[in-house]
Amino acid sequence: MLRQSLVLFGLLVLAGCTQVPNEKIDERDPLQSFNRSMYDFNMDVLDAYVLRPVAVGYVAVTPTPVRRSIVNFTGNISAPTDVINATLQGKAGNAGVSLARFLVNSTVGILGLFDVATSLGLNIIDEDFGQTLGVWGIGDGAYLMIPGMGPTTARNLTGDVVDRFVLPKMALTTPQTVLVFALEAVETRASLIPQESLLNESLDPYIFMKDIYFQRQLYELYDGNPPVEKEPEDFDEDFLESL
Repeated sequence: MLRQSLVLFGLLVLAGCTQVPNEKIDERDPLQSFNRSMYDFNMDVLDAYVLRPVAVGYVAVTPTPVRRSIVNFTGNISAPTDVINATLQGKAGNAGVSLARFLVNSTVGILGLFDVATSLGLNIIDEDFGQTLGVWGIGDGAYLMIPGMGPTTARNLTGDVVDRFVLPKMALTTPQTVLVFALEAVETRASLIPQESLLNESLDPYIFMKDIYFQRQLYELYDGNPPVEKEPEDFDEDFLESL
């Protein structure tokens, strides 16, 4: 069934990959016409009528301490994934920190509702399977705008499937996995509300989001020390962290 779905998705991508006339081709984004259509759908339909209203309502009715606990809880659940990916990347130190965070927050932090580990100097180190594939030498592949998910690349889409659905199944049921995914999605969208002006005021929001996405991926792949001379001056660090 999964294979058939991927084939269908591939056919849809091919059907929409005709380039817009006179539009500059970005080698990272060979499916730009399709991606722009999906971007418009995400922003003008899904975000405008579903995600943003839910996020606004969530912020309005959820006290800040509760939101913080939700973030802590979902982050703690993903800590074992960080451990596995850090190990696969050969980063024994990062794997140890993530494991210690999980043990401390799962016990003293009451199932991860409180981030006690950070106060002990055990800071969050995000490691995902997309980064693991990058460390192994696998390129980004085509840039993709996925309905309901937003920007990604062929490599990171594969990594997201492994991180969100394959590895969690070792400990979580499917409903629990879906619940965690939904909580993360709502909180991520809520955290972006203060940054909306950056996107809305850009000359081309689609290009702006794509460039920011690639900057963030490079930042994560090199653990905060990407081999670039200068970062864009008009991005917001909180916006990057939320992608």
